[in-house]
Amino acid sequence: MVDLEFNLPVTAAGFVVLLAVILGGTWTSPMQTSTKTMVTGGLVVFGVVTLLLGVKHGEYRATA
Repeated sequence: MVDLEFNLPVTAAGFVVLLAVILGGTWTSPMQTSTKTMVTGGLVVFGVVTLLLGVKHGEYRATA
């Protein structure tokens, strides 16, 4: 079994890769540019909030 330690560089790289895949799919869709821009902003905000909540939950679980 692989022992993967989620430190800051690993977490940031995983987040950036996943966000790039999602945003690439959004920008290749046949939506209007204004719609793509609004969706992109929402995806970035949602991703950051979800990442922060996940990190805090992991810290909580590690101490409990």
